[in-house]
Amino acid sequence: MASERAPLASLILAVGLALGGLLTGLGLSRVRAADRFVTVKGISEREAQADLVIWPLRLSAADNDLARAHAQLESSIVVIRRFLARNQIDTSQMARQDFRVTDAYTNQYAGPERVTSRYVIRETILVRSDKPQLVLAASQRVAELVSAGVVLSSGEEYGGGGPTFVFTGLNRLKPEMIAEATGRARESAEQFARDSRSTLGGIRRANQGVFEILPRDQAPGISEASQIVKTVRVVSTVEYFLR
Repeated sequence: MASERAPLASLILAVGLALGGLLTGLGLSRVRAADRFVTVKGISEREAQADLVIWPLRLSAADNDLARAHAQLESSIVVIRRFLARNQIDTSQMARQDFRVTDAYTNQYAGPERVTSRYVIRETILVRSDKPQLVLAASQRVAELVSAGVVLSSGEEYGGGGPTFVFTGLNRLKPEMIAEATGRARESAEQFARDSRSTLGGIRRANQGVFEILPRDQAPGISEASQIVKTVRVVSTVEYFLR
């Protein structure tokens, strides 16, 4: 009886091993299939024109008499208002800020005998407009202010002193650009699938990407804020399964 059971047990063991091997092989095939994917990128770019401009005009007036220095400053502000109006720029959003008075006699490193003007008054006139082209044109005629006696100084606020151009319409471009970038990513994935004799599957993972606002003319020393026309770019990264 024991001798009859031995072949049967061996047969059951062999079938079990065969089934186990088959199931293991199928499992490994599924793992390999899940690991087959391609990562592609899609780029979308648009040219966009600034719709907001901020132009700081930093004034300076100096005199040994504080009242005269202040009068010079006020006179310069009147000249600036007329200049802006002459260039069709709305002065209602013009703001005065950062008013400072410096008394050179309070400087311990400079004695009275070395001081040419005791009082120096500084103030920034901030021009804000939704007409960037008008402000750009006016900024190119700023020498007229100097000829009229306005003393302009440079500073670190708001960049180097020229107009700062801002594009605020990014949200209007986002849906169309994301769709375009995703479409281009899929085109690249389909081309890869054809070249590798595979079939493109569903999306494994996707990253929308970060929107960038860049200068249209990308060259050393040119900043995005100084250009009225900009380039908006987004790069989407998508992973597709391959079958």
